[in-house]
Amino acid sequence: MAGPLWTPSQARIDGSQLTRFQRETERLTGRSFASYADLHQWSVDEAPEFWARVWDHAGVIGDRGARLVVDRERMPGARFLPDARLNYAENLLRGSDHRTAIVAVTEDAHVRSLTLGDLKRDVARVAHALRASGVTPGDRVAGVMANVPEAVIALLACATIGAVWSSCSPDFGADGIVDRFGQIEPVLLIGVDGYAYGGKRFDCRQKITEVVSRIASIRTTVMVQFAGLGSPDTVDGTHVDWTTWSRDQSSEWPSYERWPFDHPLYILYSSGTTGVPKCIVHRAGGALLEHIKEHQLQADICHTDRIFYFTTCGWMMWNWLVSALASEATIVLFDGSPFFPDGHALFTLADRLAITVFGTSAKWIDSVKKAGIRPRDSHRLDTVRTIVSTGSPLLPESFVFVYESIKRDVHLTSVSGGTDIVGCFVGGNPNGPVWPGEIQAAGLGLDVRIFDDHSKSLKSAPGELVCASPFPSMPLGFWNDPDGVRYREAYFERFPGVWRHGDWAALTEHDGFVIYGRSDTTLNPGGVRIGTAEIYRQVEFIPEVLESLAVCQTWEGDERILLFVRLAPGAELDAGLKRRIVERLKTHASPRHVPARILQVSDLPRTRSGKVAEMAARKAVAGEPIPNSEALANPASLDEFRGRVELES
Repeated sequence: MAGPLWTPSQARIDGSQLTRFQRETERLTGRSFASYADLHQWSVDEAPEFWARVWDHAGVIGDRGARLVVDRERMPGARFLPDARLNYAENLLRGSDHRTAIVAVTEDAHVRSLTLGDLKRDVARVAHALRASGVTPGDRVAGVMANVPEAVIALLACATIGAVWSSCSPDFGADGIVDRFGQIEPVLLIGVDGYAYGGKRFDCRQKITEVVSRIASIRTTVMVQFAGLGSPDTVDGTHVDWTTWSRDQSSEWPSYERWPFDHPLYILYSSGTTGVPKCIVHRAGGALLEHIKEHQLQADICHTDRIFYFTTCGWMMWNWLVSALASEATIVLFDGSPFFPDGHALFTLADRLAITVFGTSAKWIDSVKKAGIRPRDSHRLDTVRTIVSTGSPLLPESFVFVYESIKRDVHLTSVSGGTDIVGCFVGGNPNGPVWPGEIQAAGLGLDVRIFDDHSKSLKSAPGELVCASPFPSMPLGFWNDPDGVRYREAYFERFPGVWRHGDWAALTEHDGFVIYGRSDTTLNPGGVRIGTAEIYRQVEFIPEVLESLAVCQTWEGDERILLFVRLAPGAELDAGLKRRIVERLKTHASPRHVPARILQVSDLPRTRSGKVAEMAARKAVAGEPIPNSEALANPASLDEFRGRVELES
């Protein structure tokens, strides 16, 4: 390999927040760090002191308390800053009231801006409305929301009063929404009337009505008029328009109550291969500290930045984006298609709004590359300092494309983590070089390693990505898992006392990381985790489908969903049946659940106990050997999954 694609200038290194943090830490600890690796090792060895330093460096508002950690050796079970008290919203609503806090843009280029003063006023009013609606600390508030300011306002209002926020994007079907929110029993739901995508308008009113009718805990439904469609039909007289609901002007300033570090902030969803999605409860202090660290130290975000991330309210990158307000940056919200009216749309947005940190998915970068677009020939992009990529592994060729066709002098930071920790295990180092195909470094404070099957650390060989010691943004647990059994099974069963993340990865000679994909059978197209059970429940509503099996196939640097179906006698997988399967998934789950290929098989592989063997099917599709095939009741069934011509295009 000839060398790195990009190396920061000395001036850039000298001026970075990471350098300032390092120098402060050297002065306070009497240590000397010759490299990022040295600083990282200290942050792992002295993790309690490191996280306290992050608190102090960022000027977190609140009382840090005397104790830095209790039960440090327990994983799970360690508690960081157990005496701290803070309010997440108070930390995000900081700085000058006159600065621009949010710029919201729709795909038809309509722009709406809010100053911090505007945002504080709206958060105060919505917090008052929540209290008036009977919402109390610990109650859940759910949002079926487009990526609009009202979603941010609702989250911050919930945090202000100690309620727990949970959101999904409006393209989910009613079943997908109920599968999520039905478990957490929200007392109030906020929804949008509709949204636009690709030049088309989609009406959500009937879907919201159905969701509310199916979740008995919802007492009040608040509708945001985003698409201009109006309110849904009344659901037992409980719905109210957002503007009317939040119009009380007696609350012009948020009244924050400071909660413990571990107070629940929001619930995110991650699906396994069986059952409904897991409801992951995140703590306010852990999410805040992790995001501040990632933003300020690993992406060099500060108060002069404008941060954009192409995301929906159903992806953890939305939560990540919102937290950039804690660094007094301006966040840019975009709702719509990134290819409307054409593939130049987001680059035009970057120029128009002077975006400095541009976040997107690896799949989008690859799509721009395949479309033959060269933004450096058509756009200035002079303000863009950092490009962040996640969602799936960014191919080496796509790294090269960014530097050759988008911008030469830019920090391209590929990151990887997940909904599980609402953050990144591996990510950027603004002071280090960028090598093609590599994520630069392990996150500070995170003891990231690559394990073989015997818990031995590997270098330059693929294995399981793990974190070998506790960290503050570990979830509080799963909802409705009081003994923590499902939580421990999900992350700690394979390697006791060590977080197994489920990524297949390798540590490189540059101390960077390459992510090869998921090591389990959870589907992960475009970086969005999808549990196979979510697909099966919908597909098997169709009478002709007796049972189905979904796997992901590595394809063009990402993953795509393959759906294999066993049909009823006499049924045929013709164009009409395929169309009905697609429409069922799109309507009742989401467009992301739609497979790239649907194929018929005579039987599905299963264990001797009768469980469908998804991992065996995935390996067969990839042409890999099947370990422990003797455990299968019908190993010959895998012959129909191998070498099919339909899987080559």
